[in-house]
Amino acid sequence: MPDWKRNCGNDAEPGAMRRSVRGADTAMTTTAQTVDAFHRGKFHLIQPLGQGHRSGMDAMLLAALVSCERPCRVADLGAGAGAAGMAVASRLAEADVLLVERSPIMADFARRSLALPENARFAARVAVLEADVSLNGKARVAAGLPDDAFDHVIMNPPFNDAADRKTPDRLKAEAHAMSDGLFETWIKTAGAIMKPAGQLSLIARPESIAEIIAACGRRFGGIEITPLLPRAGENAVRILVTAIKQSRKRLVLRAPLIMHAEGTHGFSPEVDDLNNGRAAYRRR
Repeated sequence: MPDWKRNCGNDAEPGAMRRSVRGADTAMTTTAQTVDAFHRGKFHLIQPLGQGHRSGMDAMLLAALVSCERPCRVADLGAGAGAAGMAVASRLAEADVLLVERSPIMADFARRSLALPENARFAARVAVLEADVSLNGKARVAAGLPDDAFDHVIMNPPFNDAADRKTPDRLKAEAHAMSDGLFETWIKTAGAIMKPAGQLSLIARPESIAEIIAACGRRFGGIEITPLLPRAGENAVRILVTAIKQSRKRLVLRAPLIMHAEGTHGFSPEVDDLNNGRAAYRRR
């Protein structure tokens, strides 16, 4: 297994990173689950075990793209159990976060995560909305996503082609399988619900770069793209993308982030700080 995948978890205190429990028999789920520590134990997340999407490093790097020194409203589209949005709320004391998730089961994981005592510090600033990101116009507004409401919109959309790998796990398939026009749909919604000059942030596979740029179109400018490399000289495994609503600035391809120094399995200091909530990855 490549080091960048092996180290996708967050480094909590030894022995405190994960505990396995059996899900309560609720209307939503009876699945096995784990309680995972992120940002070295600063917040915890209940996640499904053996089915559905489990968050790790991608979500933490996405959260690190949000930099704000004043009160701000953040929408996490396709939030799953809420890892990225909660990471923003944990790091930024003045951020109010809306976790937008279509799946009732994953939304239930997010709500139960917010109820954990470890998350009491920010739980009052985070809400969960069950809604489909692809809704348009009045249907979107009626679902709870009004126009021009958010300073930041973050997203980690499904990244596999529908034909890539089939899985009998419906929850995982929904979270990972990309539909036609996905970036156009999600970025259109982001542009509608974001305030003028608000920031779009996303993490994706490098092969999606053309679709992302096309979807930004005239909605977003000042696009900044950062390749994420396992090691110097290797191909990128992810791209970090930010853009500003209604900006007319040109695209910038930034220097890559290198996850591991040659010959080591640990994260580079910069990536470790981003992964564990000690720093933001600021725009140029």
